[in-house]
Amino acid sequence: MSIAKELLSATDELVSALRGLSFQPPVSYVYNPLEYARETHEQYVSRFANSKKKVIFMGMNPGPWGMAQTGVPFGEIPSVRDWMGISGDVKKPDPEHPKRPIVGFDCEKSEVSGKRLWGYFSAAYPNAEDFFSGYYVVNYCPLVWMEETGRNRTPDKLPVAEMEPVVAACDTYVARHLELLQPEYAIGVGAWAEKCLERISDSIGATPKLGRILHPSPASPAANRDWAGTAEKQLLALGCWEK
Repeated sequence: MSIAKELLSATDELVSALRGLSFQPPVSYVYNPLEYARETHEQYVSRFANSKKKVIFMGMNPGPWGMAQTGVPFGEIPSVRDWMGISGDVKKPDPEHPKRPIVGFDCEKSEVSGKRLWGYFSAAYPNAEDFFSGYYVVNYCPLVWMEETGRNRTPDKLPVAEMEPVVAACDTYVARHLELLQPEYAIGVGAWAEKCLERISDSIGATPKLGRILHPSPASPAANRDWAGTAEKQLLALGCWEK
């Protein structure tokens, strides 16, 4: 079985493990784009996770205008559609938050984190295949948690007890990426993701060099000053970036 097919099998196992979990208020809706955006996510994995990688970058979980709409990590629509060449049918989550509709590639809002991350990578590698020949991006968790107001709730804000089955399933999912893609470097996009990579690497005896780059979130003042410049300095210091 190919690496991509192995990872899609791991994706199916993750979806099964997360299905049916319940979360207490203030969480009122939970989306899993690996279910309703499976078609486009499968395109991403099949095209770009079909070989071992020098570097894996790992984010936390989907943003409302990126992966939640496209099924691709940090999936800002122009980056996914125009640079990666991925498009397709995105179904609806059930139930759907009235303030957070899923409209797939018709979404007119921009995922700023994804625009920054993929924008930097695509500027360095105008051909997506050249980037993905050595690099790959994955999210730790596919779930999107939302409050009644539509406000996003990140996994680090959820009760530990509620997160236990999520962590168990997502750790296994990421471990399969480390085992199959055998990266020389595993880089967290943000400190939280880096801590997850440390825990998972230790648990399976994997030995990639670990590090992190600044998260490109617009909620971060540092990211709003000069995210690309800061991230590039971090990548060059880690020794994992070629452009």
